[in-house]
Amino acid sequence: AGVETLFLVSAAENAERRTEHRAFVDAAAEAGVRHIVYTSFFGAAPDEAVLSGRDHGVTVGDGVFETLLVRDGAPFALTRHLGRLARSAAGLGLAPPSEVQLRTAVTAVLGSGEATALARGRLRITVTSGVGPVGSDRGEHPPTLIVTLTEAGAWGATTTLATVPWTRNERSATAGLKTTSYAENAIALAHARSRGADEAVLANTAGDLCEGTSTNVFVVLDGVVRTPSLDSGCLAGVTRALVLEWCAAAGPRIVEEQLPYDVLTRATEVFVTSSTRDVLPVARVDDRVLPTGPVTRRIMELFAARAAADADP
Repeated sequence: AGVETLFLVSAAENAERRTEHRAFVDAAAEAGVRHIVYTSFFGAAPDEAVLSGRDHGVTVGDGVFETLLVRDGAPFALTRHLGRLARSAAGLGLAPPSEVQLRTAVTAVLGSGEATALARGRLRITVTSGVGPVGSDRGEHPPTLIVTLTEAGAWGATTTLATVPWTRNERSATAGLKTTSYAENAIALAHARSRGADEAVLANTAGDLCEGTSTNVFVVLDGVVRTPSLDSGCLAGVTRALVLEWCAAAGPRIVEEQLPYDVLTRATEVFVTSSTRDVLPVARVDDRVLPTGPVTRRIMELFAARAAADADP
């Protein structure tokens, strides 16, 4: 009772597809999902989506999300992303839609002919705690589910980083969770962009290297690949995990450890990972120029080969 659904379709969609979508939305509503918005770059415009002004994803950023790369219509590492979404939701005390419901929504978004023709897409799955009071207390409403697909431009051959004066709180209640509360990331990234860099890289409150605003960071120091351990407060990135697993099997060895923030001034190679970047070499940290070294190249080649062989590793 009281379940509300939001249903978006493109005016160009035929009656059969509208019927299929309506059946899914009605079934999901019966299962307790309040809003389902599945739109795409090619379907209904994103600004046509209408959510309650009291949705906690809007009022207090009370939600979790995942971003996936879509290549030729196929989402990469969907199972791992759905697993992390569930872990993030559990960390916030949220009960997300079931994996079956999430996969059905993803399939609906990716099912159009235009989506399958898209060479590179960015698929975002967002779950909020739903409508609540205008304040921090949560309400009794079911969650909101939003799945969107947009075109994803290609990154350059290298990227640049800027250090920032703010820190990541590794002892925060949301440390390591992928939440929709991204204001501090937006501030840090804007600061980095003002300094001519593509991405900001943050320390934690202990003064150790943590992560970028949307990336995990790896350095090569004394010939060894190193990356901050998860107790630094960094996100357990899906691409990070794959790099660790695949390099453990094929080399080079990677060490997870506490690293001082100033390791960025001494590393001989630096690269970042993320779901849309894969493995991307860093050409500059602040004013320090870095090469794309042999270790980074080897890991890039390994990742590209393994990712091409299995879309859902």
